[in-house]
Amino acid sequence: MILGTAGHVDHGKTALVRALTGVDTDRLAEEKRRGITIDLGFAPLRLADGRLLSIVDVPGHEAFVRNMLAGATGVDLALLVVAADEGVMPQTVEHVTILDLLGVRDGVIAISKCDLVDAEWLALVRDDVRMAVRATALRDAPMLVTSATTGEGVEALRAAIGAAAGRVAQRDGDDLFRLPVDRVFTVRGTGTVVTGTVWSGRLERDATVRLLPGGMRARVRGLESHGMAVDAVLPGMRAAVALAGVDVRQAARGATLVADDAWRPSRLLLSRVALLSAMSRPLGPRTTVRFHLGTADVGARIVKAGGPIGPGERAGVRVVLDAPVVARAGDRFVLRGASPLVTIGGGTPRTRRRHDCTPSSRAQVPAVSRSRRCRCESAPRRASCHRSSCPAPRRRHRERLVIASMRPPCWMSWDAGCETWWTSTMRSSPWTRASRSNRFVPRSLSSRMWRTSCSRSSADRNSSS
Repeated sequence: MILGTAGHVDHGKTALVRALTGVDTDRLAEEKRRGITIDLGFAPLRLADGRLLSIVDVPGHEAFVRNMLAGATGVDLALLVVAADEGVMPQTVEHVTILDLLGVRDGVIAISKCDLVDAEWLALVRDDVRMAVRATALRDAPMLVTSATTGEGVEALRAAIGAAAGRVAQRDGDDLFRLPVDRVFTVRGTGTVVTGTVWSGRLERDATVRLLPGGMRARVRGLESHGMAVDAVLPGMRAAVALAGVDVRQAARGATLVADDAWRPSRLLLSRVALLSAMSRPLGPRTTVRFHLGTADVGARIVKAGGPIGPGERAGVRVVLDAPVVARAGDRFVLRGASPLVTIGGGTPRTRRRHDCTPSSRAQVPAVSRSRRCRCESAPRRASCHRSSCPAPRRRHRERLVIASMRPPCWMSWDAGCETWWTSTMRSSPWTRASRSNRFVPRSLSSRMWRTSCSRSSADRNSSS
């Protein structure tokens, strides 16, 4: 089981973890010099009943929220830390929002540095914290007053964490193995080592694994959990996996370690997205956002049929990614604005049934117009060529699109056999009118040179005309 910290910078998260476990999670020299957490830290927590929890200590500075997201995904319990001398701060609110978007449903609230304030001020801070979490899953979480300096409340906090861990359901080990990679390094005599939280499944020594999205295959040379060698790792465990046959430059944070050939990376996800009501403006299809799933952090665009998504709205969308990620239905992801870097929402990928390109299924698809019909079975394979290498003059290209209004979308083609194009409906916002032809074309093509792939040469066109 994974316990993740949350809270503003310099609110005593690392000091509280050290008081609970005896482990200093600030391992970098820069962290010790600056006195703040920059990257993820890890420590084991032994409970009174003998159970072992893995603590993920995350940074609280606003510049390192992306690192916090890499550690917060896969968390079962949350430990929200609020300093008694400062109270609720901006990253306190953002971290609580992120935990809510990731589906964390239980946890403990710790008021740290209680030795620095009097009882009256402490009561005001407790009320402030309750007000901040009243609309989240932590609204009923126990709140304890602690001090890492004097040790006050540390044992009571340990007991509260144990009680919260007993309320969390255990993960099912009978599943496909998946581990999002958060650290990669080399050990002399061992080779490349990747670490992460086991999301699902079971992995044993000498098993064959793959690193996605690259697809490199490797053999598991050894397994460790919190510095102890183990024969197998299970869901909810921190794991260090030594890989044979993979160079350290071939792996990085954001990759996913899997042990089954069924996993496939994708750059397009059908998802259900919910935006925060605090957003200042709607999210359009041409707005670039940051997409966080597991330890991956990639650019993305959110496309919704019918127009942009407004603040506080929930909708089914297509998430178009700049780089492929490994996802499955039910995973939780977080969306952050590209500028400014703030959390704007989140969602879950969902399954879909692919369109059956048969005459019977096409008959049930409402056509946009008489000339715009589905040509799935006759569409050529998608290819790419630029206008400069196209054998046919631009004026010979027929620009009328063959589009069908359907859901889910399927493959469409140009009327003259040009590039196969994938889209949803004529009402979608990525479409605009061409300046010369006054016909609908993709926005990405309306303002620059056409990118087409012709199935016939100019000689064939002249002979046919």
